[in-house]
Amino acid sequence: MADKAAFQVIVLGPTGGPREDSLTGLLVRSTSTDWSTDSVIAVDAGTLVSGIIHTLEQYNAPLRDGTYIMDEGPFAGLKMPYKSAQANAAHIFRDIIGAVLITHAHLDHLSGLAINTPMLEAGNGPKPLAALPSIVAAIKNHMFNDVIWPNLSDEDGGAGLLTYQRLVEGGNPRFGRGEAKGYVRACDGLLARCLGVSHGRCRQRFHPESGTHHRVGSSVFAADPLMLPSRAISVDQSTDAGIYSPARSPRMLSANSKEPFWATVESSAFFIRDHHTGSEIIIFGDVEPDCVSLDPRNKRVWEAAAPKIATGKLRAIFIECSYDDSVEDATLYGHLCPRHLIAELTLLARKVMEARHPSMAISSIGKRKHSGSNTYGGSGGQVSPKSKRPQSFSVAAGKRAEPSLTGMASATVDMRPRFYSTTEGLVEIPELVYDEPTPSYYEPDEVSDTGKPADPAPQPTSPGEAQTGDFGQLPLSGLSIYVIHIKEDLTDDIPPRERILQQLRSRGEAARLGCEFYAPHRGEGIWI
Repeated sequence: MADKAAFQVIVLGPTGGPREDSLTGLLVRSTSTDWSTDSVIAVDAGTLVSGIIHTLEQYNAPLRDGTYIMDEGPFAGLKMPYKSAQANAAHIFRDIIGAVLITHAHLDHLSGLAINTPMLEAGNGPKPLAALPSIVAAIKNHMFNDVIWPNLSDEDGGAGLLTYQRLVEGGNPRFGRGEAKGYVRACDGLLARCLGVSHGRCRQRFHPESGTHHRVGSSVFAADPLMLPSRAISVDQSTDAGIYSPARSPRMLSANSKEPFWATVESSAFFIRDHHTGSEIIIFGDVEPDCVSLDPRNKRVWEAAAPKIATGKLRAIFIECSYDDSVEDATLYGHLCPRHLIAELTLLARKVMEARHPSMAISSIGKRKHSGSNTYGGSGGQVSPKSKRPQSFSVAAGKRAEPSLTGMASATVDMRPRFYSTTEGLVEIPELVYDEPTPSYYEPDEVSDTGKPADPAPQPTSPGEAQTGDFGQLPLSGLSIYVIHIKEDLTDDIPPRERILQQLRSRGEAARLGCEFYAPHRGEGIWI
């Protein structure tokens, strides 16, 4: 497996807390580079050097011809100049890791980097920290600011140990050719493209000294792109469907308003491409389901991923699933649980089938028969007590759009602006118009308060409902879903990891998606 793999991913931290020694952090390398200098990227860094030390300590490195070489484990084949795990971990951080990609600026994705950065040596040049402009702004203003932590960057008179690389959201069209268009070099052997996603909401409050609304503790879409530092204006303003502009995000339309308002917390999904083979993986930061988001953007990621899955170029997705299905939508706080992740993957499955058979309308992915009324509130399906159906309103018509319960197909997101007059001013929010409900709106099987699913409902048998689309292949066959950012409960009960995996596998089988679900352990090496 390792011989044929294009990628190796080392999971330094698979959880979202509360333990601080296994927070989110991944290492990724192209297997073609053979552990050369600058051949590894870190994606998020809640755990970094401590995770490397922990992993190295699990295996011995025999001394051969004056060099310590790892024979087994995730770092197998790595030649190390030192005897101790601590010294070799510092070597890996300084020399082998070429860049750090940060999905968003929350501490559980950033704290390891902050603590570890002082060990960098200025003689090696600054370590690139790559992220979307709003993420860089949050890190610069609220972390490396000489208040919370020293300014270790090379901006504003800092120590020069880090350099900020502000990424173009959606990909930089000036770089790459063909399928690699929009990708930028991440390290030796790897290219990256970043798409923004939504991670819940937060309040923006007016600050009288600056005269603008400030975000406290979160990175959010700016009300105006000019609010970002001048070097952060790197978004592509073209009308291309694959590019997203922060200017289109939910925002206050009254520039003179001094009232607080809700804004969307920005996170990221990184498409990582192996330069040698063209293979790709996706690594998500924290992300919420589109069906509850102020600014739904997961659909863009699935539309970009589907053709790559259809051709076999994309075989793995690392995505969070923080809670099990016993957690209600109101307390997910911008995260996913199994019912919502399966809903998102059902939309992806539909897009994959459409990519494989573009001349045919694929409308049966994830569908299930329901008897009785097919209108909201009828008897045509059970509405989940854990998922609240979003209400979409048309201001012009002055009435609610009633989605039909015809099955478990994906939702259509209408991004036409809708303006709402509230106590906080006139707000533009994209309206969600559902022609078909997503699976997250009702349960394919009952789930108890412990999160253990009951027997799944009967599978569809009619040809029109076959999940394979009558083409002999389940839509996501060959795709591996690695679940990260699991919130541990630190009790003697069944670990959340096991409950979440059980629910995902049960729901995935019921939806006939075809993908495999895994929840990697701390220090695990994955070859893809």
